Amino acid sequence: MASQDFTPKLWTLLRGGYSMQNLRADFTAGLTVAVVALPLAMAIGIASGASPDKGLVTAIVAGFLISLLGGSRVQIGGPTGAFIVVVFNVIAEHGYDGLLLATILAGFILILAGYARFGQVIRYIPYPVVTGFTAGIAVIIASSQVQDFFGLSLDAVPAEFLSRWAAYVHGFPSMSMVAVVVGLSALFIILGFRKWAPSVPGNLVAVAVVSLGVYAFHMPVETIADRFPNIAVGLPTPQLPAWDYAKFLEIIPSAFTIAFLAGIEALLSAMVADGMTGYRHRPGQELVGQGVANIVSALFAGLPATGAIARTAVNIKSGAKTPIAGMFHAAFILAFVVLASDVMGFIPLAVLSAILFVVAWNMSEVHHFVHILKMPSNDRFILLLTFFLTVLVDLTVAIGVGVTLASLQFLYEMSKSESLHVQGRKIRDDEALIPEDVHQRDALPEGVEVFRFMGPIFFGMADRLADKFQSMVTAPKVLIVRMKLVPYMDVAGVRVIGNLVAHYKTKGTVIIFTGLQAQPKEILEKADIRPTALDVLFIDRYEDAVRRACDLV
Repeated sequence: MASQDFTPKLWTLLRGGYSMQNLRADFTAGLTVAVVALPLAMAIGIASGASPDKGLVTAIVAGFLISLLGGSRVQIGGPTGAFIVVVFNVIAEHGYDGLLLATILAGFILILAGYARFGQVIRYIPYPVVTGFTAGIAVIIASSQVQDFFGLSLDAVPAEFLSRWAAYVHGFPSMSMVAVVVGLSALFIILGFRKWAPSVPGNLVAVAVVSLGVYAFHMPVETIADRFPNIAVGLPTPQLPAWDYAKFLEIIPSAFTIAFLAGIEALLSAMVADGMTGYRHRPGQELVGQGVANIVSALFAGLPATGAIARTAVNIKSGAKTPIAGMFHAAFILAFVVLASDVMGFIPLAVLSAILFVVAWNMSEVHHFVHILKMPSNDRFILLLTFFLTVLVDLTVAIGVGVTLASLQFLYEMSKSESLHVQGRKIRDDEALIPEDVHQRDALPEGVEVFRFMGPIFFGMADRLADKFQSMVTAPKVLIVRMKLVPYMDVAGVRVIGNLVAHYKTKGTVIIFTGLQAQPKEILEKADIRPTALDVLFIDRYEDAVRRACDLV
């Protein structure tokens, strides 16, 4: 199986054969997903500070490549709501060329992360952090749509959350009731179909019905054509973005943020798909496919892309069998762009805002947010801190601070665990005894003591272990150090063991290490704590160590 870790899922499935039945299923699923993805791609393109055609190009190019080269059987890729905040800020600060450079660099980061097998590591991002920044992004997306939904007449809207809402309050007297009616109508249609006919693509129905109503009754509401009169038709010619070394250095943090978000959402989406289908994705290849897709999307002047959880779920429910369904989805969107691009101009912006309000609500996962608020105070604090930093400061800062605090909290809790147990005739710690130690201590001869370590030995607990050693005054003739339950040891842990060895060597004590696992044994040997003929021994089995101790005594 290891040889297939970096083989695209499509290639493996095609080698096993591809039937006409699978083709029909993938064709139908691809068409269904395209219908759902079409208005979303346009809405995300506009909300990101770009244009609707950028969202469509991303859905076509990146969506096709994510299915072609990814590690999931049914993943659907394209622009997603999670990128709106990041893309908007990058365009505002560095221009669209800066976004393209950041997306290309993020693509290479994802490829390297895939081959470095970070697909497994990225799953360990703490859940309160993921929930906090996802909910924060949802709030920012929703707030970014207030102007179009209410038809506010504002010359410029600040990017910062609080300043944005101050501008909204100031411009609220200019609200257009026509825009509100249009937006509410679209929202009602979307939510109505979601509740009473979930198999029908409510987004597309809302776009079609409301747009026709606006056109038929000549409603004075801003449309895509009003804001973007010169939308390109078809796919642009691929080209490298303008190179600027100074700008490249400036966009590096944004590139890492894009890569992080793309990796997180793609792997979460693939894991959701695994749960729905019973199959398993290849995380390394999924990251590689995402990386290539983002590079090529930027060459076509598209936006960052990743796996889309909602569209992937629609793909599965529509009967998709292979990644060819995702390729069909991209092809159908391309057909729309080529054949019906003029129709796009009639879509009211308030309708797309209604779609993004629903996207933001789904992203917020309010039930998960409320659930974590009922958890211990540490989890609540990390959740709320990440959420408010995302909304009020910056997504990169929120992720960095949230992950750091969650990691430090985990290390603190780990360091409080009891990792050292003592058994022997002269040193007794009955409260810390493991049941089997009660019997084992009776078999120990005079002059033999035993330390048992449990769990990883790392810097968080090194000082506590050192204090315990110093409290043990009696020096035995033989000290057995049981390490079978120690899977990992860092440099601070080695220092504690080294001090233990040095201390008892001066007392003439023979130290026997037993049950050493591979990593602790390797790091001890690198620290020159090795078996010697006189005072340090490595013995695999505890029973053999006890017999050797009896001989030495």
